[in-house]
Amino acid sequence: MNTPRNSPAHSASSPASYQNATTRSVSVGGDEFAYRELGPEDGVPLILLVHLAGVLDNWDPRVVDGLAAQRRVIAFDNRGVGASGGTTPDTIEGMARDAVQFIRALGFDQVDLLGLSMGGFVAQVVAAEEPRLIRKVILAGTGPAGGDGIDKVPALTIQATLKGALTRQDPKLSLFFTDTADGRRAGRDFLARLEERTHQRDKDIALPSLRAQLKAVKRWGRQAPSDLSAIRQPVLVANGENDRMVPSRNTLDLAARLPHSELVPLYPDAGHGGIFQYHDDFVARALEFLAP
Repeated sequence: MNTPRNSPAHSASSPASYQNATTRSVSVGGDEFAYRELGPEDGVPLILLVHLAGVLDNWDPRVVDGLAAQRRVIAFDNRGVGASGGTTPDTIEGMARDAVQFIRALGFDQVDLLGLSMGGFVAQVVAAEEPRLIRKVILAGTGPAGGDGIDKVPALTIQATLKGALTRQDPKLSLFFTDTADGRRAGRDFLARLEERTHQRDKDIALPSLRAQLKAVKRWGRQAPSDLSAIRQPVLVANGENDRMVPSRNTLDLAARLPHSELVPLYPDAGHGGIFQYHDDFVARALEFLAP
């Protein structure tokens, strides 16, 4: 299943779709990190930082494929999550250190970041602490340390998961999408796209790793506000207008406090998964932003 980075298979032409991307692994601090990549092999790579409880199969293939049409895109499982080994950190700062180690293990000296939700927390720390490593950043459905309502994300997640188990409904429908006709339709379409990959699917997050991530998110939400002026890279900020997980006012706060930010108008009748609901628009804006 796993192909070393320096093998002949790695230098072959990239898969045409995330649905068919090979799951590879690379050693990071003694643990094997699982990742998938596709798109052109030249240019600055785009590293995807996933949301709370997310694994490789939780990225919308329309977003990944759209970005990979022009950019080298790499998604990976955080330490201890999915197919990656090790113990999951219980701080965002620990996850950021792991992300940097992963990027360097692949041999890159400069990358772009797309951080979604919890991945956006991680992206902020990496951008601030590694200014030479990070060229541009996209933050979606996320907020700053100490942001309004972020400390309530763990409770919302647990409630939605329990309700989902009772109603046999994926909790992402209520957490990521609005409870309107269009929102419910977009949610069903998104879940169907997540099932398009039928082989070599990733493992779901294990309970100890989920607990560590929930603890990290709560800590982030209760931290003192961070100095976003330390992030000097260009940043594109996006979200739906009705994000019930990381309230959308955090998106506006990020855009206002980041020195070099560009705000995508909040997607109408959309929530935490706004970039998935409006994947065509988001991909077009992201590619324009990431252009050299």
